[in-house]
Amino acid sequence: MESMGKKKPRPRRSFTPEFKAEIVELCRRGDRSVGQIAKDFDLTETAVRLWVSQAEVDAGERDGLTSSDREELAALRRENRRLREDVDILKRATAFFAKEDPVTVHPFIEAEKRDGHNVKRACELLQVSRTAFYARRTGSPGPRAVRDAELTEKITEVHEGSRGTYGVPRVHAVLQRQGEECGRRRIARLMRNAGLCKAGTADDAS
Repeated sequence: MESMGKKKPRPRRSFTPEFKAEIVELCRRGDRSVGQIAKDFDLTETAVRLWVSQAEVDAGERDGLTSSDREELAALRRENRRLREDVDILKRATAFFAKEDPVTVHPFIEAEKRDGHNVKRACELLQVSRTAFYARRTGSPGPRAVRDAELTEKITEVHEGSRGTYGVPRVHAVLQRQGEECGRRRIARLMRNAGLCKAGTADDAS
């Protein structure tokens, strides 16, 4: 059959900087050819030669972008992609609110979701609680339920930021510093509902 003669592409693998440095060092010793080293470690000769070339650039032995330069360039490209996405979201929001009543941004977020755009980023840019958006989307909760959803999202962020070590008092203190007006009993209830309170910590709410 035709497919039998085709060679399967080699799966993409990732290697640590330490492993690459070890391969480069073996190449520099000169007791084995680059091709032999590549074969011994099941690598492509092209990849090994690229590692050797990059090591020479990093050491100042030849011109080119150093590894740190490449990392910085990659970070800038990621940031540029994010900024372009942000601009696109804000452009669509401007066009949307030119036609709709801007009492709430939820209809716009709904439109973003329907069109397959990044709902999480849209909520961040427009300062909308993603939890509250989904709560409204799945029903018609009252203001208290929406506020609970918003607080639960903020509580979860604080709790995860502490690596799960903060109880009610510390979470309450952090939220107060952030300007959130809510009582400790409410936080305790929401933490219990979200599974963020261990058994026996109910006294935190007092």
